[in-house]
Amino acid sequence: MTLEFIDKSINKKIEENESIIKYTFYELRVKNNLTEAETYNFLALVKTRLENLNYKVYRTGQNYIFSNKSEKVKENELLVAVKK
Repeated sequence: MTLEFIDKSINKKIEENESIIKYTFYELRVKNNLTEAETYNFLALVKTRLENLNYKVYRTGQNYIFSNKSEKVKENELLVAVKK
C-alpha cells in the first residue's frame, strides 16, 4: 500500500460522489486484499487526508447527518466522510 494508492482511492471516491465518501470492509479487506494492519493504516491516512479536504470523518457505529437525515455508520462500513 502506497501513498499513490491512497490518493487514487480518495480521488476515485470524490469523483463518484463529492458529498459523501464510504469505505467498506469488503472493499478494503476482500477486494483490495489488505491485511488488518494495512487496513488500519489506510484508514488513518485516509482520515487525515479527508479532514484536510474539509470532510468530517466517522467510524463504525458513529452517528452522522447527511441530507438532513441522521444516519449511523453501519457495521460493514469502516469509514464515512461527509463534506462540510
